[in-house]
Amino acid sequence: MSTFLAINWGNAIIVTFFGFAVVFIVLVLLIFVLQLFGSIMSKSSKKPAAAAAQAVAAEAKEESGDMTAEENAAIAMAIYQYCFGVHDEESLVLTFHEQEEHYHPWNSKIIGINKFNK
Repeated sequence: MSTFLAINWGNAIIVTFFGFAVVFIVLVLLIFVLQLFGSIMSKSSKKPAAAAAQAVAAEAKEESGDMTAEENAAIAMAIYQYCFGVHDEESLVLTFHEQEEHYHPWNSKIIGINKFNK
């Protein structure tokens, strides 16, 4: 009970209040800084995006012709390989081979132990 009375509760409450206040103020400032960076970055990234969109629109206007037979064949082959082309067929069988001929200082003790347990 004496240690409870020995604490200066006025100072403890003041330190606690200021600690929470500092954390809250820093978090609010961090929010404002992040919003500022976000607005700066969004302004700088909109200009190139708009220019790129105008370039794509200009290319689309220039291309008024149909696709050639080679382009159609390339697209059809890509779709066929994506949908039906199996790259590797696995047997889904796991095989384990014990290789005792390769002794190394790191594994020589465990291999010796395993030999005696068999």
